[in-house]
Amino acid sequence: MTRVRVQNFTVSRDGIGAGQEQSYEQPFGHVDPGELFTWAFPTACWPGRTDPGGSRGFEDHLTRDFARNIGAEIMGRNKFGPQRGPWADESWQGWWGDEPPFHTPVFVLTHHVRPSFSLGETTFHFLDATPQEALAQATMAAEGQDVRIGGGVSTVREFLEADLIDEMHIAVAPWELGTGLKLWESPEELTDRFELERITADSGYTHCFLWR
Repeated sequence: MTRVRVQNFTVSRDGIGAGQEQSYEQPFGHVDPGELFTWAFPTACWPGRTDPGGSRGFEDHLTRDFARNIGAEIMGRNKFGPQRGPWADESWQGWWGDEPPFHTPVFVLTHHVRPSFSLGETTFHFLDATPQEALAQATMAAEGQDVRIGGGVSTVREFLEADLIDEMHIAVAPWELGTGLKLWESPEELTDRFELERITADSGYTHCFLWR
C-alpha cells in the first residue's frame, strides 16, 4: 500500500522552515540552510555528501532513510527554483545539478506548466493540479512504493490541509528564527489525527515523528 510521507523536513523551534526573499543565490531566503540543517549535513548518509566519512548513529539513520521505498516525490515550485510566473528561461533546470538526489519521478506543482525533462535518474514533471490530482499521478508513477511530499513549507501545509499525509518526520532546531514561512505553531496541533513522539538527539535537535 502506498503511503504519503514527509521526511527529514527541518524547522526552527518556532516552526519556521524557510525564509523570505528567496533568490537563486539564497534558496531558503534569509534563512541559512547550512545553519538550519546542522543536524543532517554532518551525517554519513546525507544525500548531498560528496566526500567520504561523516557521523553515524541515530541522525545518520534518518538521512539514510531518505530514499527507503520512495517511488515518487511531489514538491512545490519554490523548492525547484526561484522563478515566479511564466518560465522566462526553460533551459535552467533547477538547483539540483546533473544528478539530483531524488532518483525517482518528481512532480513540481506550478500554475505554469513546462515540458518534462530528465537529469540522471530523476525526471521532473510540471503540474497545474490540486493536491489530490498530483497525488494520483505520483501514486501511479511510484508503482506501489511510497510518495514523498518534499516541500517547501507551503506544499507540506497544503497536503496537510487536504488530509493526504500518512506520516511525517520533522526535525526541530533548538533555536528560533522569528520570521519566515511557518509549518506550525506546535506539533500538538496535529495530534487530533496523528500520533506524536519526540526524540531529542545529541545534536540538540528534537525529532518529531507523526503517524496515523
